[in-house]
Amino acid sequence: MRPVNLVAGNALRLLECGAEFFPALIAAFDSATVEIHLETYIFADDQTGLKVKAALIRAAQRGVVVYVITDWIGTGRLQSIQLDRELQAGGVHHRSFNPWFRRGLARTHRKLCVVDRDLAFIGGLNINDDMISDDDAHTALPEPRWDFAVEIHGPLVRLIHLEAEAQWLRLGSLKLRARWELFRETRAARASGTGNGALAGLVIRDNLRNRRTIQRVTVQALRSARRSAILATPYFAPGRKLREALAQAAARGIDVTLLIGVGQFRMQDAVAHSFYPKLLQCGVKVVEFRRTQLHAKVAVVDDDWATVGSSNYDGLSLFLNQEANIVIRDVPFTQRLRGHIEHAVSDGTTIAAEDFAHIGRLERAWYGAAYFCYRGLLRIATLGRYS
Repeated sequence: MRPVNLVAGNALRLLECGAEFFPALIAAFDSATVEIHLETYIFADDQTGLKVKAALIRAAQRGVVVYVITDWIGTGRLQSIQLDRELQAGGVHHRSFNPWFRRGLARTHRKLCVVDRDLAFIGGLNINDDMISDDDAHTALPEPRWDFAVEIHGPLVRLIHLEAEAQWLRLGSLKLRARWELFRETRAARASGTGNGALAGLVIRDNLRNRRTIQRVTVQALRSARRSAILATPYFAPGRKLREALAQAAARGIDVTLLIGVGQFRMQDAVAHSFYPKLLQCGVKVVEFRRTQLHAKVAVVDDDWATVGSSNYDGLSLFLNQEANIVIRDVPFTQRLRGHIEHAVSDGTTIAAEDFAHIGRLERAWYGAAYFCYRGLLRIATLGRYS
C-alpha cells in the first residue's frame, strides 16, 4: 500500500445530513465558472435529485463544463437512462458506471465532487432525499438519514480533482497505452501545502493499485490508538484483519466503540450479529442505532485522527467496490466529529454481553448461516480476498 499523502493547509467544514450538504453543493454549482466533476452511487428521481440536476444544468447553460458519473446499479437502469437523457439535453456530460456489469462486478460507491479545481466535497451522501429510505422510495424515514460529508478548500483539492478527472477518462474509450499513462500519472500524483490549515489526505479503494488501502489505513489507526476509537457504519462485515484490530485495541485497554446501523437489511444485521460475541468478549462496546437510517461511514481515533467517506466496514466496500474517503489529522475537526458520533451513541441501544449470551440456539444458527453465506458469496466476488 502506498502511504497516504497527507497535505497541510486545508480548510475543512463538516456537513451533517442533507440539510447542510445539499445547500452547500447547490451553492457551489451556482457559483461555478469553469468546471464541475460529480460522482455518486445514487442519483434519485426525487425532490433532492431534481434540485441538484437543475443546478447542474444551470451551470452547463452558463458555459461551465459539467461531468457527472452515476452508478448503473445504485441509480437504477431505467433512472440511469432517463437521467442521461435529461442531463445531455441540458448540456451536461454524463456517464454511467459499469452498465450490464461489462467491467466485472465492482460498483462505484464513491461520493465526491470538485468545482473549479478549487472546492471539493467528499463523504457518504448520495444525491437523494434523506427523508426517504434509499432502498425503498415508498418508505419514509422517521428522521433524516444520518450521514456526513466534508467541504474542502486547499491543496488537497488538486488530488481529488485528478482522481475525479481520471475516473471520467477511464469510463471513456481510452486505448491501452492511454490507460497506462493515466495510471502512471495518478499513481505519481502528489500535493503539498503549508500553513495552519488541517492535515488531510485522499484515500481511494479500487481493484488495481489501492485494493486494501482503506482497510489498512483504519487498521493502522487502531493499532496506534492511545486512548479511544469510535467507528460508525451502517453495515458491519469487515475482513478478519479489521475485526482483529478492533478486538486487539479493546483488549489492550483502548476504549473502542462500534456504532452500527440496524433494521435495513435482515441478513446484513444477522451477519453483523455473528461477530458480536468475540467483540464483546474482548471489550468492544457495541451500540445499535435504530432512530433512523444510519448511513454515515465515519471514525475518530484519539483526539487527532478522523475519517469521513463512502466506505462501509463490510466486504463490498473493503474488497470489491470503488470507494473514496478523506483522512484528517486535525484536533478541532476530530473533536467536532467525535461530538456528533458520541451524541448518536447516547441515543443508541448498547448491546450487553450477558444479554447476547442468552439468545436462543435457533437465532445463533441463523447468524452463523448468514455469515457463512455472506462469506461464500464475497469470496467468489472478490476472488478469495474477503476473509
